Amino acid sequence: MGDIAMAEILDFLRQLGERYSGSGTLFLLGGSALCLLGNPRRTLDIDYIAECPPGEAAELQAAIESVAAEMKLELEAVPLDEFIPLPDDVDTRHCWVGQFGGLMVYIYDPYSIALSKVARGFEADLQDVLFLLRQDLITLEQLETHVAAALPRAAQFDIAPAEFRQHLEEIRRLM
Repeated sequence: MGDIAMAEILDFLRQLGERYSGSGTLFLLGGSALCLLGNPRRTLDIDYIAECPPGEAAELQAAIESVAAEMKLELEAVPLDEFIPLPDDVDTRHCWVGQFGGLMVYIYDPYSIALSKVARGFEADLQDVLFLLRQDLITLEQLETHVAAALPRAAQFDIAPAEFRQHLEEIRRLM
């Protein structure tokens, strides 16, 4: 498992669209989202948020698990709103990937992805934020605004405000 690139992600989505007979929306996060945005760095897993009609949740989850097992991919449902304070306008910036069967697939808001990476602050995370900045998918000024808005609630999400600010300073320095 691991070492997933764009081709594997798209193949997974195609197979999932063929297998799942319902409707819904799949949001990709983390490294898999960045792969689809053109980041050459491979990812270890596919992080996602799934939304579907209540009666279809079990079928969608079963299809995700089945296709992932067959392809030997690691997938993880990530409740991002439990890890970081999401920006108020998060739903206005999802990036369209495509339709796969009845599933509409998006890359989750790039600023929310960046916030999660700034909060964690590993070297690879900071490089991912730099990728988003260098590709003009986010701006440093707007990221700073979102970090400032998140700081008062950071501790509620087990994010140390001082480290959050320090990681943002490191990104500024690397730019």
